[in-house]
Amino acid sequence: MTSLPRILICGNLRWAHQELHTLFADIAEVIDDAPNRADFFERFKPSGPYEGTVGIYRRNISAARIGIFDKDLISGLPSSLKWIAHNGAGYDLIDVQACKEKDISVSNTPGAVDEGTATVALYLIISCLRHFSYAERSLRSLTWKTPISAGATHDLTDRTIGIVGLGGIGLYLANLVHAFPMRVIYYSRNRRLDAPEWCEYMESVEALCAEADVLSVHVPLRSDTVGLIGEKEIRTMKRGSILVNTARGKVVDEEAMIRALEDGHLSSVGLDVFPNEPTINPKLLEFPQNALLPHVGTRTQDSEKRMEVRALTNLRDFLVDGAGADLIPEMKTGR
Repeated sequence: MTSLPRILICGNLRWAHQELHTLFADIAEVIDDAPNRADFFERFKPSGPYEGTVGIYRRNISAARIGIFDKDLISGLPSSLKWIAHNGAGYDLIDVQACKEKDISVSNTPGAVDEGTATVALYLIISCLRHFSYAERSLRSLTWKTPISAGATHDLTDRTIGIVGLGGIGLYLANLVHAFPMRVIYYSRNRRLDAPEWCEYMESVEALCAEADVLSVHVPLRSDTVGLIGEKEIRTMKRGSILVNTARGKVVDEEAMIRALEDGHLSSVGLDVFPNEPTINPKLLEFPQNALLPHVGTRTQDSEKRMEVRALTNLRDFLVDGAGADLIPEMKTGR
């Protein structure tokens, strides 16, 4: 058995190969992913290639080979495994409770995803208000701008955006839209003390919805955020307002959202996430004014490399200092 601890790469690196070498030279042996779930467990057996593994780097893409990190997978991990460094801000494909029960820490990559996701949200906001996605499809079908009505489109200046969740992504977006300027209001579980003075805190989601011309969702998917934006919240919004979601599809009640599109309560929606990806509810495609993207929030070389390096750095800091900097909130309390 090697004298160095082992770290396992679950989901291939794309950009940070040199950083991988630099971060773990002389402190860990780096081993590769398994081709399937059965082989994954087999390799952890004594004298197997994964014996002595203390940390895992994980990307969601690894689920195609070994499945999600559910309770079954977590329970099969050896006692040596103490850290899972997830690549991504959202970590809903990891059973956090099962990790806590096995004393396995989980980190994510906040900050690394802020620019990529916030700029996608900005694009969706502009596209929905100006019907740019609709206009492009009109041009490509050679109908020029015939279906686009000035009466149904709007500028951003002086409109109110309600941000649900003023974390790193939400605050990045707030700074972007403030340049137009838009009025920025937000709701989070707790008031953000370092928020700019022009970011107005609202005491509830309902109060936020009542004043927003555009509602942009930026909360993680947890049991308490499933359906957070539902029938009540959507109907509290102004008639003709816009809903944008770049967080997770299940945070918004999709059927309630579609009903609001059908009767005109929502003028359009901008979505980069869906409840059952990659399957898309065909009803959403019936509204040409919608702006729909295939979950490309962090699909840039820059964002992907930042995420890889940050996840790997969490693993490196765990090995050297005993803990990575980006321990997820659930791991900071109630352990």
